[in-house]
Amino acid sequence: MSVLGVVIPAHDEGPLLRRNLERMLRGTVAGEFEVVVVANGCTDDTARQAAAVPGVRVIEIAEASKTAALNAGDAAATVFPRVYLDADVEISARALREVARVLSGATGPLVAAPTFAVDSSRSTFAVRAFYRIWALSDYRVTGHVGSGVYAVNESGRRRWQAFPPVIADDRFVQQRFVPEERVSIAGHFFTVAASSDMTTHIRRGARIARGNRELPVQTQVATRVPAVRRYSRLMRRVATTPARWLDLPFYVYGFGMTTLRGRPASATAAWSRDDSMRRVARA
Repeated sequence: MSVLGVVIPAHDEGPLLRRNLERMLRGTVAGEFEVVVVANGCTDDTARQAAAVPGVRVIEIAEASKTAALNAGDAAATVFPRVYLDADVEISARALREVARVLSGATGPLVAAPTFAVDSSRSTFAVRAFYRIWALSDYRVTGHVGSGVYAVNESGRRRWQAFPPVIADDRFVQQRFVPEERVSIAGHFFTVAASSDMTTHIRRGARIARGNRELPVQTQVATRVPAVRRYSRLMRRVATTPARWLDLPFYVYGFGMTTLRGRPASATAAWSRDDSMRRVARA
């Protein structure tokens, strides 16, 4: 009997998805995880690559939509707790087992994720500097869920019906739960590759900013600390960490540009991602 359901929306992920699936399932027993990959609007071999991994069920839909894929995956999945996982995220079976343990033991609605790790080893100095400051932010210091992985128990999944057609599905789900109902699991990690350069970082960040802004006000269930307070705390942390002073201009530039470019309500919220890792995987 499966201990965890895993839904993975995938659009033109090909060999990168296969590599991550093989890593994720390494050391598992047959049927331990119910894995559903939804290839949405793919023009490459994503479905074939995923189907080549034992224990993975693949569904194909014509629409190139992440939220449509999430809904199709939900319709096919049968197991709770359930993880929603981006195709480009690296995560281990050990981390997923801990997610299952935490959520299965909860008495009420809960959302959880392992600790977020950023791999900037292939990034430029500017991007690495940005993330060194970002690591001191409230977003990182206080823990969070989302950003590529989030998981809910069955009662937590009842907090919303179908996924709405939004860009920021992770933010949408996080906002269904107050802070006391969110668990960032220490000692277990998932890894997301940072953008290769600052231009790509800003383009990717602007898409995230637009996605966050498009969420209707009525979906913002959880309270949020005012921005002025969050930024002042970050500046105090930087002030007491001299090694980070030279990194600060890169953070200010990267954050400021993503905020500005993500601000116009009329701007097209086009999907933007860094495909360098996908090119490496395919090579």
